[in-house]
Amino acid sequence: MPRLLPALADTPDHPALRFGERSLTYGELAAVAAPLAARLSGSARVAVWATPTLETAVGVVAALLAGVAAVPVNPKSGGSELGHIVADSPPDAVLAAPGTELPPALAELTRIDITVEPDAEQQPPALPAEPADPETPAFVVYTSGTTGPPKGAVLPRRAVSSTLDALRDAWQWTERDTLVHGLPLFHVHGLILGVIGPLRRGGAVRHLGRFDTDGVTRELASGATMLFGVPTMYHRIAEALPTDPALAKALTSARLLVSGSAALPVHDHERITAATGQRVLERYGMTETLMNTSVRADGEPRPGTVGVPLPGVELRLTEDDGTTEVPAGDPEAVGEIQVRGPNLFLEYLNRPDATAAAFAPGGWFRTGDMAVRDPDGYVRIIGRKATDLIKSGGYKIGAGEIENALLEHPGVKEAAVTGAPDPDLGERVVAWIVPADAAHPPGAEALADHVAGRLAPHKRPRTVHYLDALPRNDMGKILKRALTDQQNPADQQSLDDQRTHPHG
Repeated sequence: MPRLLPALADTPDHPALRFGERSLTYGELAAVAAPLAARLSGSARVAVWATPTLETAVGVVAALLAGVAAVPVNPKSGGSELGHIVADSPPDAVLAAPGTELPPALAELTRIDITVEPDAEQQPPALPAEPADPETPAFVVYTSGTTGPPKGAVLPRRAVSSTLDALRDAWQWTERDTLVHGLPLFHVHGLILGVIGPLRRGGAVRHLGRFDTDGVTRELASGATMLFGVPTMYHRIAEALPTDPALAKALTSARLLVSGSAALPVHDHERITAATGQRVLERYGMTETLMNTSVRADGEPRPGTVGVPLPGVELRLTEDDGTTEVPAGDPEAVGEIQVRGPNLFLEYLNRPDATAAAFAPGGWFRTGDMAVRDPDGYVRIIGRKATDLIKSGGYKIGAGEIENALLEHPGVKEAAVTGAPDPDLGERVVAWIVPADAAHPPGAEALADHVAGRLAPHKRPRTVHYLDALPRNDMGKILKRALTDQQNPADQQSLDDQRTHPHG
């Protein structure tokens, strides 16, 4: 199998990594990663204490060079979750920046400090021979664990290379690109796409350490060409644009703005485009599949969609039985997304039962995400089957389109939509609102009329909860299970007397 990161040998003088004031060229990265890779040789897996630092990137590159699976560990994880990951993996060592204090759950592991200062007198390193088998595990990335303990998705080198090469095609991504982002490095988005992606292309990555709009302005204004972010980040950008002409100018100069990990509200799409002339591309992927679809750089801008399947990826929508395909080209036909292709993971570590349950006959991976497809193949995500698909009055309703409609109301700052049991409708639409003005929140009836006027009467919320903030995870995703667990009748308004009969 060809090298995952050929630029380590081919372009030693080209910039590779920059975190704050610290940076490495490809030659310097090879010089510090190769000796570490030699120390890791023979290991099966190594944990990487995945802080947003140069050390994390170097540690992961060393593991890839050694053919050892990297297990990125979220530094914000609690003791119970860390203990589960260590017991489930279990790693042969933990890589960390010198001086980093590790929690007790990692104390029994052999610790290896990551050195990022290249020896100026050292001869150019001989890079180790990488594994020839493309099925060799490259990463074990643990899922969020919303339905039980986190599961370790084993990602082979084949999945990493195929996804990044498919994105090269979709985004016209080359060695001339410099990517800027401030994403965490324990997740597929920030680590595999955001660090290994530029390195596979032979380009550069500039990590902000922590996201802020000033950092985005600085890096894009000084030569960066691409920005990766999650919807929370782009929302902050949209909020800042009216009073920050330097940010607008910097974004205008970017070649590509990409959002992922959750749906970007159409309202934020429109505000960014109006201020900069730029469109934000959305793509769709999962830990288990890496990337499945994307709006192409040379494709039609279409806010609210995640584009078309990437090269090599097959995608279909299925009915509730998991095998009957939804008719193609019907934009109202909702189905579960299933995918297959070289981007798929190998297994859930130590969980053959969960691995078997995740696949339908024919090697199709059941994503649990619901979507519709436009006649020309563009995919529109409705949401998670478990939390975002509401079956009300005989209709299948996607939470995402209602959330977009609510966010267009001037009195709404943030919005989430869930379903709740209803004796007449089966499920009712429930809205969770963070008002723009907490002292004068919009009324439930006004919000219901607003949604009904933009979408359809059966999609209007029947219950509205008012919150100070929506619960989110580290990637900015709204934690809907946390919402449904905290329903408080004192903080809601209901429209029990305004019902829509099934199909009426």
